[in-house]
Amino acid sequence: MRLPQIRLESTNAAIQITTQNAKVEIEQPPADLNIQQPQADMEINRTPSRLTIDQTKARADVDLKSTPQRISEAAQKGQQDLLEGIARRAQEGDELMRIENGGKPIADQAKKHSFLPEHEFRLGWIPSIGSVQINYDPGKLDIQWKVNRPVINVQNNKPILNYYPGKVETSLKDYPSIKTDFVNLKYVGPNYEQTI
Repeated sequence: MRLPQIRLESTNAAIQITTQNAKVEIEQPPADLNIQQPQADMEINRTPSRLTIDQTKARADVDLKSTPQRISEAAQKGQQDLLEGIARRAQEGDELMRIENGGKPIADQAKKHSFLPEHEFRLGWIPSIGSVQINYDPGKLDIQWKVNRPVINVQNNKPILNYYPGKVETSLKDYPSIKTDFVNLKYVGPNYEQTI
């Protein structure tokens, strides 16, 4: 037996999507930098050191005296001897003036003048210790300085941006379709039969 059939055949629609990606270009120019470093200001004031050596006394100890020094010493010794002579004669005159008080002033004075004075001998250093006078002034060093700060100039450069927007395009690649087919389908009417 042949049954009537209706056959449907359909095709789905196909969507086509075309995408163009967005694009960003970034360029960063380097900053403009200008640095200047002024030199430091420095001022140096120096008082030179000074060394003084006085060896006058050491030279005098070894009898290397200057003429003015010899004249001065001779004048002082002459004055001292004169004063000592006046004092001795005044004392001896007083002793002779009081002869009535007893004693033997003439004999004692003669005895005292008959002997040479004793000289002392000692071990010594020539020149004597400390006879060379050394004086040292170390001087002075004064340093004044001033630091100058660096001069920095910076100019920032903005980034360069280029933006290309993306696109999305849609379209139908295949349109939908429906195909209808009839098999063994008959229309039977009164006195009429037809195959569809």
